[in-house]
Amino acid sequence: MLTTTSTRVVDPAELDDVFAVLRREPVNNAFIASRVHAAGLDALRLGGEMWGWYQRGRLKSLCYAGANLVPLCAGPEAVRAFAERARRQGRRCSSIVGPADSTAALWSYLEPHWGPAREVRRRQPLMITEEVPRDVRPDPLVRRLRKDEMELVLPACVEMFTEEVGVSPLAGDGGLVYQSRVAELVGSGRSFARVEDGRIVFKAEIGAATPHACQIQGVWVTPERRGEGLSVSGMAAVLRYALNEVAPLASLYVNDYNLAARAAYRRVGFRETGAFMSVLF
Repeated sequence: MLTTTSTRVVDPAELDDVFAVLRREPVNNAFIASRVHAAGLDALRLGGEMWGWYQRGRLKSLCYAGANLVPLCAGPEAVRAFAERARRQGRRCSSIVGPADSTAALWSYLEPHWGPAREVRRRQPLMITEEVPRDVRPDPLVRRLRKDEMELVLPACVEMFTEEVGVSPLAGDGGLVYQSRVAELVGSGRSFARVEDGRIVFKAEIGAATPHACQIQGVWVTPERRGEGLSVSGMAAVLRYALNEVAPLASLYVNDYNLAARAAYRRVGFRETGAFMSVLF
C-alpha cells in the first residue's frame, strides 16, 4: 500500500506553498507568518524548523518547532504526526502554543512523555478588531519608542513577562535572546509606551505583522497606576498606529481569567472570535 501522508522539515524552496497554508488562517498564524516573511524558511534565521504534513505530496499543515511548538492549520491526522515527530526528537521548546483545539490534541499526545507542564492555560480568548471606536480617545502621550530608549523599556518588559509567564526572561542565557527580541521591536518601530518622569506607565508592542493581520502583545500598566483607564486609552493609541500603518486587522489573545484586561479590550472594539491554548514548561 502506498503511503499517502508524510511529515518532514519543509524545504526553503517551498516558501510559496508555506505562505499558501499560512494564508488559510491569517489571524491564528500571524505570529509565525510574520517570522517567515522576515526570515524565510532557513532554520537559523527563523529560529527553528518548520515541519510540514503532506497528503499525496501536497503540503497541507505546518508546525513551527523552535522556542515554541506551534501547530498551524493542523487537523487531527497532522497533529498526531507532529506529536510523534516531537516525541522522537525530545522536548526542545519552552512552550506549546496555538489554536486551542489543535494545541490540546497535540498536548494530549505529548503529555505522557513531556509532562507534567509547569502550567497549562487551556483557554485564552482570541480577540480581533478592524477599527478604533469613535467614543474612545487615544492617549496622546502614547508614542513610538526610539532606538536609544532600550534601557527605559527593558525593565518594564521584564516585569510584564515575569508577571505574565511566572519566570524571568533573564534566566538561562542571561536574557540575551529576550533583549534581542525587545531591541528588534523597538528598532522596527513596533514598541509603544506612555512615559512619565522617566518611567514607563503603559506599554504595548505590535509583536507580529503581515499584510493581512498584526498581533498586539506585551500590554502592561505599571501596578500602582492600574484602574485609571490607561490600558483603554493606551490601547486605542496603539490600535490607531497598527490599523493605519501595519495591517487592516489587529488581534491579541488574553488569559480567560484576566477579566479586567478582557473588558478593556472590548472597550476599544475587540471581539472574541476563538481561543488559543498555552502549555508552559
